Amino acid sequence: MIRTISCCLLLALSAVSLAAQQADPRESKLMVLERLWNEAQVNRDSAALDALVSSRFVNTEWDGEVSDKQKFLADIKDPRFKPAQANIQGLKMNFFGETAVVTGIYHTQGTYQGKSYDHVGRFTDTWVFDQGKWQCVASHTSLLKK
Repeated sequence: MIRTISCCLLLALSAVSLAAQQADPRESKLMVLERLWNEAQVNRDSAALDALVSSRFVNTEWDGEVSDKQKFLADIKDPRFKPAQANIQGLKMNFFGETAVVTGIYHTQGTYQGKSYDHVGRFTDTWVFDQGKWQCVASHTSLLKK
């Protein structure tokens, strides 16, 4: 009986180990890029964000505002924009060849034009692997009701 249980546990651990080895390495890379994005926003590091987003990037904010790459980077540089934190959780990734759609939940806090904000919402980022690197081509956020 103990031998049977031991064999079952060993098989289960082997299966988990094999599944971990077969995990898509692109997921780890995109997870890092998503977290770097948040860090760059909090630090208002437009150069870091410039490297992450495509020249044809389109951003749709929670309030419906749509911006291109230049406007997105200008907003990050705006001295009235003072983010204090940006966190993400519950990331899910779907790959379609050299394209990935990343979804999750975000939480941002800070001030803009002297007014505090505290947003919790969902995001969808679309990444494309092009010329040897991942770049975000589109980002969309929407607020969750409190």
